Amino acid sequence: MELLIAGRAIGPGHPVFIIAEGCDNHLGDVDVAREMVLQAKLAGADAIKFQHHLPNEEMLPDVPMSANFDMPLYEFLEMHALSLDDHAALQSYCREVGIQYLCTPFSWKAAQELDEMGVDAFKIGSGEMTDVPTLVRITQLGKPMIVSTGMSTFDEIDRTYHALTSRGTPLSLLNCVSEYPPKYEDLNLRVITAMRDRYPLAVIGHSDHTPDVYTSFAAVALGAAVIEKHVILDTRQPGPDQSVSIDFRDLATLVEGIRKVEAGLGERKVVHDDERPIRAWAFRSLVTTRPVVAGETLTDDMVWSKRPGSGIPAHRMDEVVGRRARRDMAENVLIAWEDVE
Repeated sequence: MELLIAGRAIGPGHPVFIIAEGCDNHLGDVDVAREMVLQAKLAGADAIKFQHHLPNEEMLPDVPMSANFDMPLYEFLEMHALSLDDHAALQSYCREVGIQYLCTPFSWKAAQELDEMGVDAFKIGSGEMTDVPTLVRITQLGKPMIVSTGMSTFDEIDRTYHALTSRGTPLSLLNCVSEYPPKYEDLNLRVITAMRDRYPLAVIGHSDHTPDVYTSFAAVALGAAVIEKHVILDTRQPGPDQSVSIDFRDLATLVEGIRKVEAGLGERKVVHDDERPIRAWAFRSLVTTRPVVAGETLTDDMVWSKRPGSGIPAHRMDEVVGRRARRDMAENVLIAWEDVE
């Protein structure tokens, strides 16, 4: 299974698609957001993602305040949400520097506006994953969708998966734990393997809310084909997602680590060319443990294994013991096949 975003194939057998999640860590400053785009590109990320909020379209003004905000969410978004013109400028800048622009619409109207802007795909947040009516509407726009699954049960994911795939939407589902930040014992990363089996028509990935890079490496080893990671210019700055964000130096470490992990995920067990010189001295061969006289029958106490591995392999000891020596041999010398009858 794979999906295409702007001609880029994403899925098993392709390089992991790494998304830098800018979220609202720009605090509404488009110049900060532009700098985040540039730093994400320099760190090696494949995409950077922002959020398109129209507060009146997505929530009631008195929505309960989240623990990761220091003011009501509605008020925060009215103050700090990027405008559609900001998003258009950021998309243009992403194309200029060569990184994929992604955005999360938090309402049907936001999705329509992003579609008119010409986005290549939609990223759906965990909070919208169960909003099947809105997601079905978004499928009408004909874009691939990457959907996070934090806070959800398998039954809830099943419902969304079938609603989207039955309409032919190219889909990626991201394992996620929507804690800020999550406890490591809550991560349950092997869910990635379960999701790969359960959702064969979706590309499975992982949205990582931990404040470091390590569990993303494990996610890739478990088969995640997409990694999303929250980013911030300075982890000391305020912001709703600061506690789950890494800076761009750590993002570069994340990208480098993922590329090394995925390079090491082959399935063939072979002797590599670069191993052969080491094999020649590190393996064991059969040697004499005392002087041997020609015609003498070799016994267990006359033969043992030592390095290097250039003689008779140690595992063939039973084929040597019981044979007669063809020549005199000193103690502690390699035995060759021509030395025995």
